[in-house]
Amino acid sequence: MKTDQIAPNKSVDYSIVVPVYQNEGSLDETFRKLKKYVIDRNTQYSSEVIFVDDGSTDNSFPVLRKLYDAYPELIVIIKLTRNFGTYPAIIAGYENARGKCVVNISADLQDPPELIDKMLNAHFNKNFNIVICHRESRDESIYRTLTSKIFYGIIRKLCFPNMPSGGFDYMLISHKVKNAILQDLEADFFLQGKLLWTGYDVKYIPYQRKKRESGKSQWTFSKKVKWFIDSIVNYSFFPIRFMSALGILIALTGFVYAIIVFLQRLLVEEYIYGWAPIVILILILSGFQILMLGVMGEYLWRTLSQTRDRVKYIIAEVIKDDEK
Repeated sequence: MKTDQIAPNKSVDYSIVVPVYQNEGSLDETFRKLKKYVIDRNTQYSSEVIFVDDGSTDNSFPVLRKLYDAYPELIVIIKLTRNFGTYPAIIAGYENARGKCVVNISADLQDPPELIDKMLNAHFNKNFNIVICHRESRDESIYRTLTSKIFYGIIRKLCFPNMPSGGFDYMLISHKVKNAILQDLEADFFLQGKLLWTGYDVKYIPYQRKKRESGKSQWTFSKKVKWFIDSIVNYSFFPIRFMSALGILIALTGFVYAIIVFLQRLLVEEYIYGWAPIVILILILSGFQILMLGVMGEYLWRTLSQTRDRVKYIIAEVIKDDEK
């Protein structure tokens, strides 16, 4: 069945949401492991696997279609009109999931699917509303490991003390947590922060993030920077307060410098001559003003985005079983 939207009716015990972007080489193995280590081990629970094709330009969609033809009772495919980003793709899966709880996992097999078995146990048997699998270590380059530690370290310091030091994007949330997240989602949202912000009880499961087996990561440096700015600006006043404190410091320094120059002019024969001090001050103050305008612009842009309230994704088509 193809349609332009999903109208969830019969619920299932859990939904697995898999955002897909240029993952043609790993999709077959991803589903095979999900079925072997999760679905087949938890036959007491009903399930669905929602693949969200986030505008892939490779053969990801044909591969997904073949998987659906083989397992129409398990798989749902949501194809977006273009690449909206990983988080909007996850939200598309969340909003159309029928599960009493929802798990999201990447399609590149860097996150071990077998951990979902532990996540389901923590939710259904121990009543945790949020189960987070956090990266205790990484089989990745020094660059990626270092930037991750820096980014998450700053977020822990400024926004969320309970953020795992290695970060996370592999988690299970209950239906009520999902509703709490979706009911007031920001235009430029930080999903992990939104999750921790809800205040629900959390179960943490550490794991080692594996090296990518196929394909190339689409998580570019520019995307990381935007994600980092979204996390700080959405959940911290630190940039504004830092600018205010720095402004006061520079103003005080300016007053002290003016007094020194004035006293030198009165008491010392050889006082400061020339344009160099003036040029230095102009450059420092101009740079600070531009930086301050940039910070203010980040907050103003997010206010504008929230006011516009544009949709976060557009669905081109949905492939699912008629009986779902």
